[in-house]
Amino acid sequence: MSEAVAWRDHLVEDVLAWWMTHGPDPEYGGVLTCWDNAGTTLVSTDKYTWSQGRWIWLTARVAAQAELLGVDAERYLAQARSTAAFVRDHALLPDGSTAYVTDRAGTPKEPVAGQGTSVSVFADLFVALGFAGLAQHDPEWAEPAESILLSAAARIADGTFRSEPYPVPEGRASFALPMILVGVGEQVHRATGSARSLGIVRAAVGAIESTFVRGDEVIEMPPYDDSLLGRHRAPGHTLEALWFLHHARDLAPGTLAADTDRLCDLAAHACQLDWDEEHGGLLRFVDSGGGAPAGRRTDDPYEALVAGTWDTKLWWPHAEALYTTALLARAGGRAELDHWHEWLRDYTLKTFPAGPGEEWIQIRRRDGSPLDEVVALPVKDPFHIARSLLLLAELDKEIQ
Repeated sequence: MSEAVAWRDHLVEDVLAWWMTHGPDPEYGGVLTCWDNAGTTLVSTDKYTWSQGRWIWLTARVAAQAELLGVDAERYLAQARSTAAFVRDHALLPDGSTAYVTDRAGTPKEPVAGQGTSVSVFADLFVALGFAGLAQHDPEWAEPAESILLSAAARIADGTFRSEPYPVPEGRASFALPMILVGVGEQVHRATGSARSLGIVRAAVGAIESTFVRGDEVIEMPPYDDSLLGRHRAPGHTLEALWFLHHARDLAPGTLAADTDRLCDLAAHACQLDWDEEHGGLLRFVDSGGGAPAGRRTDDPYEALVAGTWDTKLWWPHAEALYTTALLARAGGRAELDHWHEWLRDYTLKTFPAGPGEEWIQIRRRDGSPLDEVVALPVKDPFHIARSLLLLAELDKEIQ
């Protein structure tokens, strides 16, 4: 069995099978994601817009690749349409942003009393991503996708954005912002072909190249200084961003996005820096010199997150790294990335999948044992794993 067939089968028979059984809400629309890490208990029927947007994109993309995957396109397209309608009717706000979370029926909730319902530009952008994905089937979703993207990009540009669950520390830039603008902007531009969405992608690529890339490394929160925040790295973010950039290479000629050799160098460095030599796998955060994050402390809450969780093993960096290493190894002809892909594949498949017909255990201790903690949102998110497996299957269309 080829690797592409194995990825496809794991996606369809395990990951998607679990989600299509446990996720869809037939009464109100949308997807129920507040499952415990084991996937056995629904702990809340709240609906985080972040995850709803991701589900729209995923199910729309699966429908588009139904022949490749051997699934019923209409079944998945119905999910994308139902969830998009739920978000449009309940979570979109008059100012162009979205409510961060609603109850099961769609009534927006305040995550913190008195602080409003629109608290995360990331939630907005994942809705834009979902609508852009659905526009491949239903073109009328392209305009709202771009409208949300433009609103989010404007708030990022003028500094009025909010970024729960991880507010950007004062005085710091955040790599997550231009990174997500490249990833979402590229998808919106594919749906619209507009000059405005193209401009957002190009500006974000420029920001990454000028502010966040230094040699062969990506600085997560510039400025680079002697503090823990300045020294820490999040190679999972780097690896995810690299495939975003490669996918946008035709939109930003003459830039980092179109420089495959440089993207390969960044990927190899991120893997080397982040690999746990003792137990295998990728650490959540590392110091710029490798190992535990170090440096001057400032008592920022995000700093405490970095210091307290750096050695955990999370599902999403491994899922993203699997695709990035496979993609760039092929695009750049780089043997070292083939090796990294093999090592990541072997570690990931022995560590995260929960078994036949199941999804993954999404967080592990450093030694690989399960860890029952919340990461970012109290959800079992239907995105990174399925998206990576889908993109890996798409890399090789010659599945037999």
